[in-house]
Amino acid sequence: MDTGYEATADWTASYDRPVALSRGEALVLDGRSDTWDGHRWLWARDPRGREGWVPDDLPVASGTGHVAARDYSAQELTCRIGDALTAVALTHGWAWCRNAAGGEGWVPLRCLRPDP
Repeated sequence: MDTGYEATADWTASYDRPVALSRGEALVLDGRSDTWDGHRWLWARDPRGREGWVPDDLPVASGTGHVAARDYSAQELTCRIGDALTAVALTHGWAWCRNAAGGEGWVPLRCLRPDP
Protein backbone atom coordinates (compact mmCIF):
# COMPACT_ATOMS: atom_id res chain seq x y z
CA MET A 1 0.00 0.00 0.00
CA ASP A 2 2.89 2.50 0.68
CA THR A 3 1.15 5.90 0.77
CA GLY A 4 2.94 9.11 1.72
CA TYR A 5 1.66 11.25 4.59
CA GLU A 6 2.73 14.34 6.49
CA ALA A 7 2.15 14.62 10.23
CA THR A 8 -0.23 17.52 10.97
CA ALA A 9 -0.04 17.08 14.75
CA ASP A 10 2.49 15.74 17.23
CA TRP A 11 1.89 12.20 18.48
CA THR A 12 3.71 10.47 21.36
CA ALA A 13 3.71 6.68 21.64
CA SER A 14 1.53 5.52 24.55
CA TYR A 15 3.19 2.22 25.49
CA ASP A 16 6.72 1.24 26.52
CA ARG A 17 5.86 -2.46 26.10
CA PRO A 18 2.95 -2.73 23.65
CA VAL A 19 0.83 -5.84 23.29
CA ALA A 20 2.05 -7.96 20.34
CA LEU A 21 0.59 -11.15 18.93
CA SER A 22 1.30 -13.63 16.18
CA ARG A 23 -1.53 -15.13 14.17
CA GLY A 24 -3.13 -17.95 16.18
CA GLU A 25 -1.56 -16.85 19.47
CA ALA A 26 -3.84 -16.79 22.53
CA LEU A 27 -4.98 -13.48 24.00
CA VAL A 28 -7.11 -12.64 27.02
CA LEU A 29 -9.90 -10.06 26.83
CA ASP A 30 -11.05 -8.45 30.09
CA GLY A 31 -14.33 -7.04 28.76
CA ARG A 32 -13.26 -3.40 28.41
CA SER A 33 -13.94 -1.71 25.12
CA ASP A 34 -13.60 1.81 23.76
CA THR A 35 -14.54 3.67 20.61
CA TRP A 36 -11.87 5.64 18.73
CA ASP A 37 -13.05 7.75 15.79
CA GLY A 38 -16.01 5.42 15.29
CA HIS A 39 -14.04 2.16 15.60
CA ARG A 40 -14.33 -0.35 18.45
CA TRP A 41 -11.20 -1.40 20.37
CA LEU A 42 -10.84 -4.13 23.02
CA TRP A 43 -8.44 -4.33 25.96
CA ALA A 44 -6.28 -7.46 25.67
CA ARG A 45 -3.33 -9.20 27.32
CA ASP A 46 -0.79 -11.19 25.31
CA PRO A 47 0.96 -14.36 26.57
CA ARG A 48 3.94 -12.27 27.81
CA GLY A 49 1.70 -10.21 30.08
CA ARG A 50 1.70 -7.04 27.97
CA GLU A 51 -1.64 -5.26 27.80
CA GLY A 52 -3.20 -2.77 25.42
CA TRP A 53 -5.93 -1.95 22.94
CA VAL A 54 -6.49 -4.21 19.94
CA PRO A 55 -8.92 -3.72 17.02
CA ASP A 56 -12.20 -5.56 17.57
CA ASP A 57 -11.66 -7.74 14.49
CA LEU A 58 -8.37 -9.20 15.82
CA PRO A 59 -9.67 -11.73 18.41
CA VAL A 60 -11.49 -14.81 17.19
CA ALA A 61 -13.13 -17.38 19.45
CA SER A 62 -11.17 -20.59 19.91
CA GLY A 63 -12.19 -23.25 22.39
CA THR A 64 -12.72 -21.46 25.70
CA GLY A 65 -10.77 -18.32 24.78
CA HIS A 66 -9.57 -16.18 21.90
CA VAL A 67 -6.68 -16.19 19.45
CA ALA A 68 -5.30 -13.51 17.14
CA ALA A 69 -6.71 -13.61 13.61
CA ARG A 70 -3.46 -12.09 12.26
CA ASP A 71 -0.11 -10.74 13.41
CA TYR A 72 -0.57 -7.53 15.36
CA SER A 73 1.52 -5.12 17.41
CA ALA A 74 0.17 -2.07 19.26
CA GLN A 75 3.55 -0.32 18.75
CA GLU A 76 2.94 3.39 18.17
CA LEU A 77 5.28 5.77 16.36
CA THR A 78 6.16 9.10 17.94
CA CYS A 79 6.11 11.86 15.33
CA ARG A 80 6.16 15.64 15.11
CA ILE A 81 4.31 18.12 12.91
CA GLY A 82 5.86 18.11 9.44
CA ASP A 83 7.38 14.62 9.65
CA ALA A 84 7.19 12.71 6.36
CA LEU A 85 5.76 9.22 6.91
CA THR A 86 4.94 6.27 4.69
CA ALA A 87 1.80 4.32 5.62
CA VAL A 88 1.97 0.61 4.84
CA ALA A 89 -1.35 -0.46 6.47
CA LEU A 90 -4.58 1.11 7.77
CA THR A 91 -7.04 -0.12 10.41
CA HIS A 92 -9.60 1.33 12.78
CA GLY A 93 -8.59 4.99 12.29
CA TRP A 94 -4.83 4.35 12.48
CA ALA A 95 -2.01 4.02 9.93
CA TRP A 96 1.05 1.76 10.37
CA CYS A 97 3.78 4.18 9.34
CA ARG A 98 7.50 4.20 8.68
CA ASN A 99 9.58 7.35 9.18
CA ALA A 100 12.78 8.46 7.42
CA ALA A 101 14.93 6.89 10.18
CA GLY A 102 13.25 3.49 9.68
CA GLY A 103 11.11 3.63 12.83
CA GLU A 104 7.67 2.01 12.52
CA GLY A 105 4.40 2.05 14.41
CA TRP A 106 0.79 3.21 14.48
CA VAL A 107 -0.15 6.89 14.12
CA PRO A 108 -3.76 8.13 14.31
CA LEU A 109 -5.12 9.09 10.89
CA ARG A 110 -6.44 12.29 12.49
CA CYS A 111 -2.77 13.36 12.84
CA LEU A 112 -1.93 12.79 9.18
CA ARG A 113 -2.50 14.46 5.81
CA PRO A 114 -1.86 12.63 2.53
CA ASP A 115 1.09 14.01 0.57
CA PRO A 116 -0.08 16.01 -2.43
